[in-house]
Amino acid sequence: MIRRLLPAAAVVALLAGCSDSPDPAKPVGDAEPGTLRVLAGSELADLQPVLDEAARATGVSVKFSFTGTVEGAEKVASGAAEQGFDAVWFSSNRYLELVPDAQRRLGTPTKVMSSPVVLGLPAAKVEELGWDGRRVGWAEIAEAAGARKFTYGMTDPSASNSGFSALVGVAAALSGSGSALDAARIDAVAPRLKQFFSAQTLSAGSSGWLSEAYTRRARGEDPGAGVDGLINYESVLLSLPEPLTLVYPSDGVVTADYPLTLLTSASAEAREAHRKLSDHLRGADVQRRIVETTHRRPAVPQVRLGDEFAVKDLVELPFPGSQSAVDGLITTYFDRLRRPSRTLYVLDTSGSMQGDRIEGLRQALTGLTGADESLAGRFSRFHGREQVTLLPFSSTARPPLTYEVPQDDPRPVLDRIRSTATSLDAAGGTAIYSSLRGGYDVLRRQVDADPDRFTSIVLMTDGENTGSEDAGDFRLFHQALPSDLKGVPIFPVLFGESATAEMEQVAKMSGGKVFDARSRSLSSAFKEIRGYQ
Repeated sequence: MIRRLLPAAAVVALLAGCSDSPDPAKPVGDAEPGTLRVLAGSELADLQPVLDEAARATGVSVKFSFTGTVEGAEKVASGAAEQGFDAVWFSSNRYLELVPDAQRRLGTPTKVMSSPVVLGLPAAKVEELGWDGRRVGWAEIAEAAGARKFTYGMTDPSASNSGFSALVGVAAALSGSGSALDAARIDAVAPRLKQFFSAQTLSAGSSGWLSEAYTRRARGEDPGAGVDGLINYESVLLSLPEPLTLVYPSDGVVTADYPLTLLTSASAEAREAHRKLSDHLRGADVQRRIVETTHRRPAVPQVRLGDEFAVKDLVELPFPGSQSAVDGLITTYFDRLRRPSRTLYVLDTSGSMQGDRIEGLRQALTGLTGADESLAGRFSRFHGREQVTLLPFSSTARPPLTYEVPQDDPRPVLDRIRSTATSLDAAGGTAIYSSLRGGYDVLRRQVDADPDRFTSIVLMTDGENTGSEDAGDFRLFHQALPSDLKGVPIFPVLFGESATAEMEQVAKMSGGKVFDARSRSLSSAFKEIRGYQ
């Protein structure tokens, strides 16, 4: 069924990513009675009003630290989550339960609410596609996407569960097997998946930032090209300030069920806090409040689904049966299926970067070449078909170095990038804006030669500008750029004594986002940025 919505009364406040929680393994506080320390997905930030009311009613307070799906699974599997957390609360435990070391650390789960991942498009686009008033399946959706009859945004499946669920869902539906995906089925359906993902023109590391970027572009507040629709949680789509029509694929969806899950290491006090909070959250009145506040579906049958939920009984698609199948699907998505990336790294190598700072930059870049062997690190490495340009600068910009990562046998090129990264040294001044402007000369040639890529700029600097061109000069330069370059998002990384206000302005004018590495490693920030490229 296709559901047409009226505008929401207000936009639900969603975190844009994990930047406010620099180290997900770091405790959010010492254990104390009446407090549940929870490692969670960032989309749960919108539940805070309900949790504040729960604290007053039960005496149990929740302290969140936010992280991504895959990174969270690693923290649980390694035991790091036990060092400072009592429970985990992700949109789903499906991936965790496929990882043996993570599964054995999971205790009692309590399902609190649910939300399927679906497609949202403007009503006019749905009518143009001939989908108004009838059910369509993923195969028809994929065919229209492959013909570029519509475009959409989706989150990175290695960083956010909504993108992960969309990838699993469409792959399961297109395979047509009715059983869990395995490597052979993934290979068989890859050509049709590539057709589907050719229409993805916006990526993000979190569902909240994705919806915010979509809204800004729809209103003309961002210079990026407009996007027709979104693949996201039903709850997020219902919360958008602009009306969208929801398309519920007839052959099924993958649904987030938000299980609040104790870790087996939790203390007796934490177990009691979990029991009190869980019982409270599943009460009928609180469930109605959750629906009203977050637009997620209730987890208890005594609460009736409202009219905003057009399809009451959803078909649930099969989830892959092994971690290797899931990991293979995510890797295939990056290396073979989605539109390839192009990234320009404008990197501060001024004298103030000497010592630990330049070493941190070397390690951050080296990690992206595959040196980071963690699961999250493997997914965030430079992908097959990706174009990477390094533009170090100090008093002036150095010559740019561009690398094309092949789909097959990428190791020789990744080794060359690693060699360049380890040879970076620090000396001279900090000509931020003239170097950034020079980077557009590189991008202009690359975009002209191959426009069909996700293109972005990462700007890393540890200090204030000392070059002859200032922020005002760059603003004027940026305003005069052609639309294809003006819409390239810039992702500044705050480091050391970065000029925060100026970096925020640079991100805003380009439709990008600031990442803060002042209280965490550059490697962490660079990995997080990968979800937006």
